[in-house]
Amino acid sequence: MSSKPRLNRDVIVLGVIAFFVMVGFGVVVPVLPVYVQSFGVGNLEVGAVVSAFALMRFVFSPVCGRLIDWAGERTVLAIGIGIVALSSGLVGAADSYLQLLLLRGAGGIGSAMFSVSAMTLLLRTAEPGRRARAIGFYQGGFLIGGMAGPAIGSLLVTISLTAPFFFYAGTLTVAGLVGLFLLRSGGRSGALAGGDASVVRTPFRTVLRDERFRAACIANFAQGWTSLGVRTTLIPLFVVVVLGGTSSWTGIALAAAAVAQALALAPAARFVDTVGRRPAIIGAFTIAGLAIVAISFSPNIWVLGALLCVYGVAAAFMGTAPAAAVGDAAGAHGGRPVSVFSMCADAGAIVGPLVAGLLVDTFSFSAGFAVGGMFLVIAAIYAVRMPVERRV
Repeated sequence: MSSKPRLNRDVIVLGVIAFFVMVGFGVVVPVLPVYVQSFGVGNLEVGAVVSAFALMRFVFSPVCGRLIDWAGERTVLAIGIGIVALSSGLVGAADSYLQLLLLRGAGGIGSAMFSVSAMTLLLRTAEPGRRARAIGFYQGGFLIGGMAGPAIGSLLVTISLTAPFFFYAGTLTVAGLVGLFLLRSGGRSGALAGGDASVVRTPFRTVLRDERFRAACIANFAQGWTSLGVRTTLIPLFVVVVLGGTSSWTGIALAAAAVAQALALAPAARFVDTVGRRPAIIGAFTIAGLAIVAISFSPNIWVLGALLCVYGVAAAFMGTAPAAAVGDAAGAHGGRPVSVFSMCADAGAIVGPLVAGLLVDTFSFSAGFAVGGMFLVIAAIYAVRMPVERRV
């Protein structure tokens, strides 16, 4: 065990940053749809607020690569988190729905800067044979924060609907300072995977033709649609409208799912590194799709919580395998592929909440959940085209 190489310092720091980001985000998730509805708007407008964040991420992601080349991952990451922190604090003080919509959009710009720079640095510094485990550690920070965040949010919401947004701004500020002062790698001069600065850059056109990259992008689109369009937008409303619960119920259910995902993360990352990306994507996305569809038939909070835990276990594989596949296809110089990979999730997150909200308003909650599950299954089917991996 001790003979195996350890994760490098930047991976560990990124995991700490992810924790502080997710604690705040987990506080906001159960509250955001209900807070938006307090401005007297419908489900479509709720979806628009979620989509505005993703839209600006999508629009700004292509610029992030150039910013990283100019200023370095560390600086871009810190500035991006700062933008999200400021906009989130102002969301809590918003006087109108329009202000709320514009501020969430501004937060999306900062989020793009943070996520693209963090993943570029992570894939660039992680050794290929431990890439999924590095990604798993990074996402573990998100998951531990996700376990604490909803529980804290359920307490803060008893104070006011705006308190979680100010708390989120504070945790983001801490995350930005950690990145600015503790990350060692900068931009073009940062350490490459395995310490080899002579690694040949894979042409982007070659990456685009790689079935591993295509499967990862389709999977990320499905995750963006389902995570933002179903989990973030529909589940809090489903709990309140259909099950007759409160926002606190949502927080507890999401916290339980985060615990399940956290417990499965290390075995999942090990599976992805040793068995392969392809079987992980096929199996996990199929199970997640079925679980999402089944959630719409939940008769009570206990069944919903159990299904969310099943989804959480699958999400441990879904979070590591596609990103590792991008690293495999793009190699050490993955800034542009990472941007495209990130944009796929954002595209799903832009359209997903709008369509999900519209489906609920027009048909039923079941229709909104079914479409999300369908995209997850499509991602699993496409992953069959990935080359079979030979691992020892």
